[in-house]
Amino acid sequence: MRVLVVEDEATLAAVLAEGLRRNALAVDVALTGDEALERLAVNEYGVVVLDRDLPGVHGDQVCERIIADGLDTRILMLTAASSKRDLVDGLALGADDYLAKPFDFDELLARVRALGRRAGRRLSPVLRYIDLELDPLRHQASRGGRFLRLSRKEFAVLEVLMSRAGQVVSAEDLLENVWDENADPLTNAVRITMSRLRARLGDPPLIETVQGVGYRLGSG
Repeated sequence: MRVLVVEDEATLAAVLAEGLRRNALAVDVALTGDEALERLAVNEYGVVVLDRDLPGVHGDQVCERIIADGLDTRILMLTAASSKRDLVDGLALGADDYLAKPFDFDELLARVRALGRRAGRRLSPVLRYIDLELDPLRHQASRGGRFLRLSRKEFAVLEVLMSRAGQVVSAEDLLENVWDENADPLTNAVRITMSRLRARLGDPPLIETVQGVGYRLGSG
């Protein structure tokens, strides 16, 4: 899943982004409301972690724009204010969830994951396909009861494939959902990651290549 972190405190934004990336999420960062709107105009995000108190284009305005444009993304609003009135105001704008600063990162991660399951491409808490099992919250995957040691990108690619079991997923779609905006579409990143993932999964092979189209999980 791809996440946009909108936070004007650069240090906090970097910490949040790195923490989410360690949990196999693709993360872009915007330090202003203007930057957030620019990224939202060209990228699809499952969740936007949105600081309410942004300078310039306020977080409230970003939230309202997301709703007005009908974007299929969920909004977790962050604020230094923690009164019930602020919570009600934030939700009234269209935010899906609300978290007051300071917050515990594990709680933020859990809320982001929960919102991601409600976004356009709905993910189950635990994904299963034949003898594969993947738990996004615990960042664990296994095949036939055998624990799989996967890199963050391998885990994220497998999560996308399992969430769309039987469907063909293009390399461009994987770049969009697993890598961030700095990924070069002309690189072999998807092919290399897919090759390593196949090796980790072992036999019988589960990932099929559909020539000229993309990848899908097969019958094994």
